[in-house]
Amino acid sequence: MSLKDRLREDSIVHLKAGNELEKTTLRNILSAIGTKEKSGKNPSELNDQDVENLLRKEVGNREETAQLAAKDGRTELAERELAEAAFISTYLPKMLDEAEARGIVEKVMAELAADHELSMKDMGQAMKLVGAEIAGRFDGKAVSQMVRAKLG
Repeated sequence: MSLKDRLREDSIVHLKAGNELEKTTLRNILSAIGTKEKSGKNPSELNDQDVENLLRKEVGNREETAQLAAKDGRTELAERELAEAAFISTYLPKMLDEAEARGIVEKVMAELAADHELSMKDMGQAMKLVGAEIAGRFDGKAVSQMVRAKLG
C-alpha cells in the first residue's frame, strides 16, 4: 500500500472515530498532495518519496507557525500546530542517528572499495548509493562530509 493510500484510509478511520485533529490534518495533507499533483505543466502522481518530502515540509511549516504563535502569546494555536506536526511525523520513517548513518556510509564505501581504489572521482557514485539508503532520514550535508572523509 502506498503512503498516499495509507493517508486516505487513515483519514476515513479518523473521520468515523470523530478524531477532529487527525481528520482535519489528514484532509489538509491530502489536499496539499492533490494540489501538488495537479500543478505544473505536466500533472503527475506523487510517489512515496515525494509524499514523504511533502510531509516533511508540512511538519516544518507547522513547527515554524507554532514558534511564531508562541512568540505572539497564542499558546492554543502553538499547541495545535505542534500536535499536528507530531501527528504528521508518525507517517515519516524514523530518523537515523549519527552512528546508523555512519554505518551505512561505511558499508557503501566498503562495497565501492571492493572494485577499485577510491578517489574523489567516486564522490558522485558514493553519494548516489548512500543517498538511496538514507533517503532523507539524516542531514545530507553531514552525509556528504562523511563520504568526503572516506574518500579524502
